[in-house]
Formats: sequence, structure tokens, C-alpha cells
Amino acid sequence: MESFGSWSVLTTNFLIILYIAVNGVTLAAILHLVNGKWREHVRFLSVSLFALFPLAFVLLIILLVGGEHTFQWLAHAHDGGGEGHHMPGWHNYTFLVTRQIVAFLVVAGLYGLFIKYQADAVKDDSYAVQRRFRNVALLIPFVYVSYATMVAWDFEMTMIPSWHSASYGAYHFISLFQFFLAFFAIFLFVLKRSGKLRVNVPDRIINYIAQVMLGFTILWTYLYFTQYLIMWYGRLPEEIVRFRNMMDNDLSGIWWTFLAMKFVIPFCSLIFARVRNTPALVVAVATSVVIGTWLERYTWISGSVSPEHYHTPMTSGFDILVTILVAGAAFMTIRWSLNRFGLVKPS
Repeated sequence: MESFGSWSVLTTNFLIILYIAVNGVTLAAILHLVNGKWREHVRFLSVSLFALFPLAFVLLIILLVGGEHTFQWLAHAHDGGGEGHHMPGWHNYTFLVTRQIVAFLVVAGLYGLFIKYQADAVKDDSYAVQRRFRNVALLIPFVYVSYATMVAWDFEMTMIPSWHSASYGAYHFISLFQFFLAFFAIFLFVLKRSGKLRVNVPDRIINYIAQVMLGFTILWTYLYFTQYLIMWYGRLPEEIVRFRNMMDNDLSGIWWTFLAMKFVIPFCSLIFARVRNTPALVVAVATSVVIGTWLERYTWISGSVSPEHYHTPMTSGFDILVTILVAGAAFMTIRWSLNRFGLVKPS
């Protein structure tokens, strides 16, 4: 358990890579279902990020092999730690590994079909092809919510087996969809400024993304506050203690930092049309959301143990090395994907 803080960094990096991959396809599916006209400009760029899914799988296997280094409750699962300390149903490690791998493969198959059928639908406007594409698109939101809820429970909520929140799954995946929108705005901005982008992406697209990001910022804040309010106002000591451990102990600075970076800065900025219509300002706000989300994930994971078992992130060689390796692998994978699908001009 002494290394739990470092493994929390690895888990956080896994979640970041995973949600960049799945949310790229999820965004394309949602835009198709609501008939968003601007999807024509971004859908292939969005789904190209699914190339990160195999990297997420490698990180998942490492975390699952890590066992009690990843899931601190596993060390006490069979030591008679007391009532409520270990839930034999959900906290069965064989079941955990099985459901994670099976669900990962299901998502890989369905999302892969969406990408294939989207490409087919662009080339063939026949009723059969369009209906097949729509039917797969209809499944994406349901699978996303189910899968993301399971990931939220396994890698964050149930790190303390006796702690639960009825809205934690929604809190988790709404936060990471807000993160993806921020990442995608930066992604488009960098590609446009590079001069290599073959797809026409007008500046107004970044404005649209900023508007949606503002909506998800408000929704995330609502879920954050209601989750806390119910536990505080209801005087539920078993539940509120987790918040207090993060808000009042060694993680307090990080806690209030991510709250400012994910709510205060984006809300107070994106409510102004002038900011949303200035791509460079949107990117500045998006950078705040990206960093804030990384800190949020680390706080929830590492904050499930006593302060002596975690540390300030990026203060050890392991944290820095792992993050650089993951970021480097992600960068090379995305560049390969963009070149493979002809979305950018060759270097």
C-alpha cells in the first residue's frame, strides 16, 4: 500500500486515455442522433481518437495484474476486516477482472462497428445502410452510460467498500465528457494551427464545442453539489467522511484547485460570447478543465486511503516517467491514426 499514490497516477492516466477513446465515438454518435449539422466537420476526427482504445487495454491489464496495488481494498478482502469493510458480491476480484475485460471487448466491438458503419453511410445513402448506422448509433449512449458507470464504481467509488453514492456513476462520466470536450477543442485548435488538417473545421465549431462544454460544466457542478449536499444535510457520517478526508487533509489543496479549474474558471469564462468566439481563449479555458479533471480523478482514487499512503502527484520519478510514457504513446498513436485515415497532410 505504500506505493498506492503512484499506482493512483497510473490509474488516473488509464482513465484519461480510456475516455478520450470512447468519448470520441460517443460524441459522433450523439451528433448523428440529434442531427447536428456540424458533425460533418468533426466526426471523422472524433472517431480517429478511438485508436487509443488498445493503449487503454494495455493499461487496464497492468492495473488488473497489479491487484492490491491498484485496488487497496483487495489486501483486506479476506482478513475479516469487519462488517461493511468488504462486499463479497461486487468486491469479488475474479468477477471484477472478468467484467472489466468482457465489457471492454463489448465496447470495442460495438464502437468499432459504429466507425465502420459511419464510413459506409458516407459512401452509400441507401435506406438499408443508413438504418443500420442509425441502429448502432442508438446503442452507443446506453452502452456508454452502463460501461462508464461500471468503471466509475470499480476504479473510484468502491475503493472504500463501505462508501457509496447513488449518483456517482453519472458524476463520473459527466465529468469525463466535459473533459473530452475540452481536450477535443484543444485537439482541433492545434490541428488547425498546424496547417496540416485536410478536413475543413471552421472556427465556429470550437464555439459550438465551448457551448456544449459550458452545459456540461453546469451539469457536473450540479452533480458534485447534490452528491455532497445529500450526505452533509442528511448527517450521514459514513458517507461524508470521504469528502472530509479529501477536503480537509493533505489533498485539500488539490481538491479546491480542481473545483476552481472545472467550475469557477470555465463557468465564469464561457458564459461570455466573446470568449466562446475566440478560439485561443476557449483553448485556455479547456486547458484548465483538462488539468482539473486529471487532479479530480487522482483525488478520488488516492483519497480512498490514509494520507501516509499517497503523495502530491508528480513529485516522484515514477509519476513523471509513467505519465510521460503514456502521453508519448498516446501522441504517437493519434498521429498514426490521423495519417492512416488521411485526415492530415503527410509530414
